[in-house]
Amino acid sequence: MSVPFFDLKIQNSSIRKEIDSAIARVVDSAQFILGQTVADFEADCSKYHGAKYAVGVASGTDALHLALRAVGVKDGDEVITTPFTFVATAESISYTGAKPVFVDIDPDTFNIDPTKIKQKISKKTKAIIPVHLFGQPSNIDAIMRVAKENNLKVIEDSAQAIGAKVGDRHVSTIGDAGCLSFFPTKNLGAFGDGGMVITNDEKIWDSVKVLRAIGSRVTYHYEVIGFNSRLDALQAAILKVKLQFLENWVAARSKNAALYNKLLAGLDVITPKESKGMRHTYNQYTIRTPKRDALLAHLKQKNIGAMVYYPLSLHLQKIYEWLGRKAGSFPNAEKAQNEVLSLPIFPELREEQITEVASAIKEFFNK
Repeated sequence: MSVPFFDLKIQNSSIRKEIDSAIARVVDSAQFILGQTVADFEADCSKYHGAKYAVGVASGTDALHLALRAVGVKDGDEVITTPFTFVATAESISYTGAKPVFVDIDPDTFNIDPTKIKQKISKKTKAIIPVHLFGQPSNIDAIMRVAKENNLKVIEDSAQAIGAKVGDRHVSTIGDAGCLSFFPTKNLGAFGDGGMVITNDEKIWDSVKVLRAIGSRVTYHYEVIGFNSRLDALQAAILKVKLQFLENWVAARSKNAALYNKLLAGLDVITPKESKGMRHTYNQYTIRTPKRDALLAHLKQKNIGAMVYYPLSLHLQKIYEWLGRKAGSFPNAEKAQNEVLSLPIFPELREEQITEVASAIKEFFNK
């Protein structure tokens, strides 16, 4: 049995009529940039999160970049984050002219280790970007304590974690702002790029709105050097429809993860940890094994999709050589990069497909 890593066609076909109607309404309105459709989705998104404000932008990367600028990060500042994440987390810092300062991860969660943050704080430190990687909330309360003690802003990178919670609080609402990505493979995915900044701070909300619209509040009058980063109305219409189904999709991912946990028990793999009191939304179901590369090759031979997120930590990437961090600088992140493997976890995955993946993994370890 062939098992794809991801299959959007199934999800899209199940809500095709609603999507087609939403697209048609935008086409009929001929209002394709911002407008009421985007405003309506922003309202739905803020309500879903229990937040005061939401601002739609062109991508998750832009959400991070504009949120950093909105809290005052500028050239010469430093922003603390994790080296084990998608490059956009660090690049958004670089876009402001600030310097990314990496802190090693907690090996159980893959998220930034709060106990290591204090030693990296300097007079230049302006903010912290914790990443809720793979849908697992970071230890955000501990991070917030460090931030408040040192007068730092916190921008949550929730690109992979819409719907994730700490207790009854949604991630993206605990820091000064939270940033979402609507890349098609995310738990809430558009038909292209899109992003959102979530905040309870009116000043951040207002600043991001101006920054996304080329620095303008009134047409042809410009307050700051801004950016062309407006959420497309067609994407907003699609996302507004899909948001209604998000909770069901998250529940399906959690169910799939629980079945994997059961079927993989006793094998030489470490399955994802779901921290107590936190809701993991499993944008990725990521296991660990020292035999990762051989297992990946085995799964490919079986026509089973699997992916490595991420094969090279950011401090070892060419673009950040100038930071002077060598191999061995962040041992937990470097160990993870050599051991992680993400398995199919999309909501429409059938039980027999999960069983097929688990059987292939068992076959590998029982050779």
